[in-house]
Amino acid sequence: MSYLSELIDKPVTDINGERIGKITDLIASRSNALPHPFVSALLFENKGQQWLISIKDVAVLIAPAVPLNKSLTGIKSYTPRKNDLFLVRDVLDKQIIDTNGVRVVRVNDVEITRLENAFVVTNVDVGGMGLLRRLGLARPAQRFARRFKKDLSTNVIGWEHVELLAPDEEMRLKVPGEKISELHPADLAEIITDLNRAASGRLLEKLDTKQLADTLEEVEPEFQASLVRNMSDEKVADVLEEMDPDEAADLLAELPKQRSQGLLELMEKDEAKDVKKLLEFPEESAGGIMTTDYITLPPDINASEAIKRIRKSSAEVETFFYIYVVDKKKRLVGVFSLRDLILAKPDSLVRDFMDKKFTSVTLDTNQDDVAQVIAKYDLLAVPVVDESRVLHGIVTSDDALDKILPTAWKKRLPRFYY
Repeated sequence: MSYLSELIDKPVTDINGERIGKITDLIASRSNALPHPFVSALLFENKGQQWLISIKDVAVLIAPAVPLNKSLTGIKSYTPRKNDLFLVRDVLDKQIIDTNGVRVVRVNDVEITRLENAFVVTNVDVGGMGLLRRLGLARPAQRFARRFKKDLSTNVIGWEHVELLAPDEEMRLKVPGEKISELHPADLAEIITDLNRAASGRLLEKLDTKQLADTLEEVEPEFQASLVRNMSDEKVADVLEEMDPDEAADLLAELPKQRSQGLLELMEKDEAKDVKKLLEFPEESAGGIMTTDYITLPPDINASEAIKRIRKSSAEVETFFYIYVVDKKKRLVGVFSLRDLILAKPDSLVRDFMDKKFTSVTLDTNQDDVAQVIAKYDLLAVPVVDESRVLHGIVTSDDALDKILPTAWKKRLPRFYY
C-alpha cells in the first residue's frame, strides 16, 4: 500500500538509471466492470517539458526512484481516454459530502494498493494524517504519537463510495439521493454553506420543493438570494410558496426588485398576498418579521369543535404554539395553548378557558423590543396587532432570535420545533 503524496515528486530514471524527471501526476482508468480504477499511466516532467507514459513502460512504481523499462526515445506517449482520471488534478483537494458525519470534507490523499500485477485506487484519505503525509510530517507525527500514547487514526472513505463528476467539478459520495434528503434541513444548510456555489447548487437540485424551502429557511437571506440566482423563476416561485411567509418576504427583499415582482406574480394569489403584506412593513419592525401562518378560532365554539377546526387548519399551518381567538372583526380577544385545549372538557366554550390577559406587540414595535417581550414573558410566539387590536400576524421566538443574535450563536441554542 502506498499513497499518492508519497509518489508525487519522486525521481524518474531511464533504463540506464539516469534521472530524466520527476512524477507530477498519476492517471487512473475507470471501468464499469471494476469498482476501483487502476493506475494506467504516469505524468512526469523535466525542465518544463512533460511526458505521459503507460504504466506498462514502468519497471517499478513503488520505489525510491521510479525506473523505466526502456529508453525514453523508445516509449510511445500515452493518450488519455474518456474515463481516465488525473489523480492530482481531478481528485486531490476536492470536496466530498460526508453524510454520516454531516459535514464537507476534503481529499487530502489517495491510497493506492498493489493487486496482483496492477495498482488500484482503493481509498481517499480525508483525515489529518493525509495532510501530514503531504507536508512530510507523517513519520515525526507518528513517533510523537507513539511516545505520548496518542491515537493518530486515519480517516478514509472507500473509493466505491465516491463519485466523480466532471473534472472541473467537486467530488461527491456515491450515496442514494434519499440519504441526502433524509438529513435535517439545518444539517443540509450547514453543508451547503461549506460548499462553493456550484457544488451547493448541484446539491440543492437533488431536493424536492419542500426540502429545498426548508433548507433555504436555515440560511441567511443574502445567502438564499445567491443560491436561487440561477434557478428558474417557476422553481423559485414554487419554493417561495412552501416557505413561511416571513421567510419568503426576507428572500424577496434580497432579490432585484424586478425579479421579486415577477416572482410574486407567479405565486399563488393567497401566498403572494401574505408576502406582499409583509413587504410593506419596515424590516426592523414587528410587522417586518412576523408571519401570517397561525390559527384563529371564534370564542363561541366548544373544545370539541375547536379540535376539529385545528386539525383541518394544521395542513396549511406547519407549526403553531398558541391558538388565537378573534371576534367577527378579527380583533384579538384571547389566546390559549394546545395544553389548555387538551385539558378542557369537550363541551367547554373557548371563551371560558382562553387567556384574556395576553401579551401582544404592535406592527411598528422595534424587533429588539419584540425579542425582549418574548424573553420577559417566556413566550414561544407573540401576536402582532394594530391600534384597533386587529390581529395581523405573530412573531415566533426563533424569528425574534434571528434578528438579534448572530447566526453562529443561534445555532448553539436548542430548537423549539422542527
